[in-house]
Amino acid sequence: QVQLVESGGGLVQPGGSLRLSCAAPGSGFSIVSMGWYRQAPGKQRELAATFISGGPTDYAESVKGRFTISRDNAKNTAYLQMNSLKPEDTAVYYCNAILRTTLGYNYSYWGQGTQVTVSS
Repeated sequence: QVQLVESGGGLVQPGGSLRLSCAAPGSGFSIVSMGWYRQAPGKQRELAATFISGGPTDYAESVKGRFTISRDNAKNTAYLQMNSLKPEDTAVYYCNAILRTTLGYNYSYWGQGTQVTVSS
């Protein structure tokens, strides 16, 4: 069992920036993909950004050009740099990781979520 550790988030004015991080501590697994989904009040959870190891990154259309997802392989950590934030980016952001065990089984894990509020 892996518990993802999320950090970052908070309150920022429109046009500001925030960085989220998500770590998958431990060993005995490899990262298949990591990313963030977000859920605004009264709305369904939606993809914000994700990457597949050795593959492409994917972004929601609404965040393209403003958000950048990256990773630190040595730390099993992903980062989401969010620039030019808008009030409509306000949501709880959940980290998701798909990890593969040494036996080849994939498991999906979710972080506890972090609040991002964009408001003046």
